[in-house]
Amino acid sequence: MTRAVVTGGRGFVGSHLVDRLVARGDEVTVFDTGRRATQAARRHVDARFVTGDIRNPDELAAVITKDVDVVYHLAAVVGVDQYLATPLDVIDTNFTGTRNVLERAAEAGTRLVLASTSEVSGMNPAVPWTEDADRVLGSTSVNRWSYSSSKALAEHLTFAFVRQRGLDASIVRYFNLYGPRQRPAFLISRTVHRCLNGLPPIVYDEGKQTRTFTSVHDAVGATVRIGASEAASGECFNVGNSTEMTIQEAVELIVELTGCDAGTKSIDTEQSFGVTYQDLGRRVPDTTKLRTLIGARCDTGLREGVTRLVEWAAANPWWLELEDDSPS
Repeated sequence: MTRAVVTGGRGFVGSHLVDRLVARGDEVTVFDTGRRATQAARRHVDARFVTGDIRNPDELAAVITKDVDVVYHLAAVVGVDQYLATPLDVIDTNFTGTRNVLERAAEAGTRLVLASTSEVSGMNPAVPWTEDADRVLGSTSVNRWSYSSSKALAEHLTFAFVRQRGLDASIVRYFNLYGPRQRPAFLISRTVHRCLNGLPPIVYDEGKQTRTFTSVHDAVGATVRIGASEAASGECFNVGNSTEMTIQEAVELIVELTGCDAGTKSIDTEQSFGVTYQDLGRRVPDTTKLRTLIGARCDTGLREGVTRLVEWAAANPWWLELEDDSPS
């Protein structure tokens, strides 16, 4: 049995990770602020819940102890709406909070897996991106890059603790995760949510941008394997699906699978978000390292993944009742 701590374990990815760890018999402690006491979080009767903030070192010290085998650090401020509205919180939580988690893990001598993001590569046009691809970012006056930079600094901190303090740690970079429980503020979840509520899906800037979309179940499976792998120590991994499609194609697929007949709403990002937002044309991972070193794949196709999400939403009406905060 593995003793694991999951920071941010009440969130979207964190709750699925807790599911996976509990199901295999691990002893799991969820460390979260308590502001996200969702339907999903309440289901984890076999996990221990501790309310706290990663920006508080004393609260962390109470859960990351010497008898913990691995810390999965997922606590972060995530989402376009968040880094446009509260960039100070993004930087403080993602940077300062991560420093505290790393410091405590090093003191306790426990293994750590840091959840990072494809956003760190910014606007690099040379896709697919490998783990050591160059970062290409916009101006520091653009709020979008506060999230990218905060997560990149978290990666720098992790590598520094590995090399300077001997911490046993790995980094996972998630590429556009989707699935059950995700709040409807991201492309796949928002589009499914709007279609099932009879609202027109939203397409930004004609939907010509391309992305790859990754099932949260695939991503969690890869994360657990990385957490248990000696070969993953000190390494960073792209965790994502490699099938590239346009935003428009993804929306059209969801319209088909949901039977939505509400039309489509086209929105100009600059008019909606202002000059503090900047979009990027392509985002595609090179997952060779994940496949060859860890033996993990994120191959669930979007059609299959969305079909499962629609079925789950039908069985969980509480999710459909969540507020739609999409721009008008």
